[in-house]
Amino acid sequence: MKLLEGKVALITGAARGIGKAIAIKYASEGASIAFTDLAIDANAENTEKELLALGIKAKAYASNAANFEDTHKVIESILADFGRIDILVNNAGITRDGLMLRMTEQQWDMVLTVNLKSAFNFIHAVSPIMMKQKSGSIISMSSVVGVSGNAGQCNYSASKAGMIGLTKSIAKELGSRGIRANAIAPGFIITEMTAALSDEVREEWAKQIPLRRGGTPEDVANVAIFLASDLSSYVSGQVIHCCGGMNM
Repeated sequence: MKLLEGKVALITGAARGIGKAIAIKYASEGASIAFTDLAIDANAENTEKELLALGIKAKAYASNAANFEDTHKVIESILADFGRIDILVNNAGITRDGLMLRMTEQQWDMVLTVNLKSAFNFIHAVSPIMMKQKSGSIISMSSVVGVSGNAGQCNYSASKAGMIGLTKSIAKELGSRGIRANAIAPGFIITEMTAALSDEVREEWAKQIPLRRGGTPEDVANVAIFLASDLSSYVSGQVIHCCGGMNM
């Protein structure tokens, strides 16, 4: 039997990158996949096709994860289409980097709203469903910079640190209802977001990593499989670093 057979997973911001890798991994382990992105564009359509080709039920939903009402509406639609939600992966996120002295209020607000408030929105919407089911796994995407901080990313670091506090609190609130909550803290992962960095910056990052390479979205997806499955049935309130040893 596959690890996620019979489960329904909801992944936010999954049209590409880490979210897509998690969706593909979950589907390969038998899960039905609902995923969201800000708009259903060519990327989202292609991801949906790839998931359906794996022989599971899958559907893409347009959703502004940072909007409370919109989030609750999309959860209603997903529940109507799939009948249950067993796994939530809070993956939606953006960066708007800059030094504190030059950072605008808009840069701060955008990152905190998209990265952190979106997780609150989705957890708030799925909690009653999981409580009724008396089971569920909530996985939120933090970052090593949410633990250690990073110059030029105070907004991003704050949002990812907030994700850790949110995760630990939810684990304590909902544990008695059979719901687990954990966070993943990726390090330097090679995605479209990091591809925008210069070769020099990427080389400097690699020098800080004991394994001497950047991670892949699939590396993160493997951790997400563990946290979503019964392999981690006694793991809750934890932050698992997926960083090649850079943040020990």
